[in-house]
Amino acid sequence: MAGILLAVLILSIVIMFHELGHFLLAKANHIVVTEFSLGFGPRILSFQKGETRYSWKAIPFGGSCAMLGEDEADEDAPGTFNGASPLARILVVAAGPVFNFILAFLMAMILIGISGTRPALISEVTKGSAAETAGLQAGDEIVKYEGNGIANISEITVDMSIDGIPKDAVHLTYVRDGKKHSVVYQPDLEEYYRMGYSYSAGDDDAAEITQLEKNMPAREAGLLVGDLIVGVNGTEIQTASDLQTYNEQHPMDGAEVTLTIRRGTRTFDVKVTPVRSTVASTGFMLGTQRVSTYFPKIIVDGIKETGYWIHVTFKSLVSLITGVFTVREMSGPVGIVSAVGSVYNQAKQYGALEIFLELLQFTILISANLGVMNLLPLPALDGGRLVFLIIEAIRRRPVNRELEGKIHFIGFAALMVLMVFVCYNDVAKLI
Repeated sequence: MAGILLAVLILSIVIMFHELGHFLLAKANHIVVTEFSLGFGPRILSFQKGETRYSWKAIPFGGSCAMLGEDEADEDAPGTFNGASPLARILVVAAGPVFNFILAFLMAMILIGISGTRPALISEVTKGSAAETAGLQAGDEIVKYEGNGIANISEITVDMSIDGIPKDAVHLTYVRDGKKHSVVYQPDLEEYYRMGYSYSAGDDDAAEITQLEKNMPAREAGLLVGDLIVGVNGTEIQTASDLQTYNEQHPMDGAEVTLTIRRGTRTFDVKVTPVRSTVASTGFMLGTQRVSTYFPKIIVDGIKETGYWIHVTFKSLVSLITGVFTVREMSGPVGIVSAVGSVYNQAKQYGALEIFLELLQFTILISANLGVMNLLPLPALDGGRLVFLIIEAIRRRPVNRELEGKIHFIGFAALMVLMVFVCYNDVAKLI
């Protein structure tokens, strides 16, 4: 129950901040806001103040900022959305996603101020490796990997996980003693049997599958991101550390492996046959420690942390298009509630502060994701509306209102179908 309440709270805060962006910019541009609401469905509480009704509605997943004349062709009445200039309407529509990024930034500053940053610090360089030959040392901070700026250890881990480590050359920029250095080296290549999945890195965490590689046995066997590995060939696995120890003691040789999987309330076996593949190794390990910081730098680190989550969201969308991830691995409100519940249950043993920090992290993730998703140029989303407004600004006359309305309606219907499908998958994972 606590997980459900916390998930509703997080979603409410993120959605309210999004709609607040629309609301404040509408007011600033003298557009009448007829209703500002949190949630959908019938009103639970509401009151009228001036020209605006403020409402709290029964279904907590959502919200709205209804503006006068928003879906009407009449542009002559004062205070209507369509009567405002194209620039004013662009600012109003864009404000929602922008406010999500602002919220993520504010939460990131609080998180970093309390617990510090997570720089991509090299903790160990493998002796005799190409990385050692290239001059890398323990304590070096990686700030760029394959052309992408690295905000924290999670960013480089995600890039390596999704894109893989290049087999021809690794491009790094690192900081040592306050000075930047760039290096390019041929990574070490290893050949061994693999199933093609990654799992949570925390030693005391459950061995949860966090990524499945495209065209690899684990995915083809039907495993899903979020599955828990609770056994291997009859050996019980309780934590990620247990799985790592088992793998070290029982290296794969191509023989079929039986994984015991827990998905929701179900526990079942999946047989996976590893394949031999060539994998590049960077030749170094990264430390997971947090580093305390000071106030002026907290602002910069907050921007970097927010940029990281935006980067991850875009990268995940690209991976969805290219097939690295599938629609079955997406999560909707049900999945968010489940994830928040899991985070709460894992963090509560460490006290209230740890719960607060984990929920801050989750709020940053959700807010940044909502901001990016709403900027996509798809009908019914803010990004889709921005496309029509930009076209109007260029043409100096609006697109046919009726046609635009039909396109947004079709887009909304498609999004609802996708939402139902995603929610069905979320529920299927829980039962």
